[in-house]
Amino acid sequence: MDHSTYKKAERGAWLSIGSYILLSGIKISVGLIGKSEALQADGLNNLTDIIASVAVLIGLKIAQKPPDENHRYGHSRAETIASLVAAFIMITVGIQVIMGSVESVLNPSETSPNIMTAFVAFFSAIFMYGIYLYNLKLSKKVNSKSLYSAAQDNRSDALVSIGAMIGIIGAYFGISWLDPAAAFIVGIVICKTAWEIFKDAALDLTDAFEVEKLKEIESTIRSTPGVKLVKDIKARLHGNQPIVDATIFVEPTLTVIEGHQIAENVEERLSQTHQINHSHIHIEPQVN
Repeated sequence: MDHSTYKKAERGAWLSIGSYILLSGIKISVGLIGKSEALQADGLNNLTDIIASVAVLIGLKIAQKPPDENHRYGHSRAETIASLVAAFIMITVGIQVIMGSVESVLNPSETSPNIMTAFVAFFSAIFMYGIYLYNLKLSKKVNSKSLYSAAQDNRSDALVSIGAMIGIIGAYFGISWLDPAAAFIVGIVICKTAWEIFKDAALDLTDAFEVEKLKEIESTIRSTPGVKLVKDIKARLHGNQPIVDATIFVEPTLTVIEGHQIAENVEERLSQTHQINHSHIHIEPQVN
């Protein structure tokens, strides 16, 4: 990802931060006025989400730093670490939502909230879902995993607001069990999303790589003119950038220049076919 692309991803992170600051203020204020604990809790949830969005923004900032003496491959993995932070915050929120739903069953509230608070929760959910769609589209466009994690967090917050709305309506009409039931389901969805983000980030940090994708890369290398055999091919992700190492065997009678040209052809094909701009091709003579 180049500097301009990182700047585009930063816009998504700033949008999330601004939205959370605005919504948390509105929800907490209206929740206090309308006597809705559900809306207040939703507002407090948005306050914690600011931390996750800031983590994503910091990760994007660090990822832009050029390679240095200690980071010869650059700082792209800062994005992956930001995704991990977002996942931890999301799963914390999810567990809190689940525990809150159990608490609501054990200690049901007798206070009837103002129906106005349900409308605030509903419009907050619509607004945050729009932020989710924007960040999701942007994350795919710029290929940013940390922004994708932020988008999933946006969607989780929209679901939390829907759960709050259902709970408020249930309490308003005397159907108290709707609140904990909706909250419990929403909590499960948030935890599931957080787990998927954590799993993907952990796989990237441990240099895992999709097997089918690696086979496609190997096929591209093998079909390059002059390549007789491909051995010891490996790939890993550095942030959103794939890095490939491979050993190719060529005719032993070729000159150094001819062998080097074949390696360059392999690298060019990897760049054009798979958008792999970091590859290390080692040449060996094929001896029968």
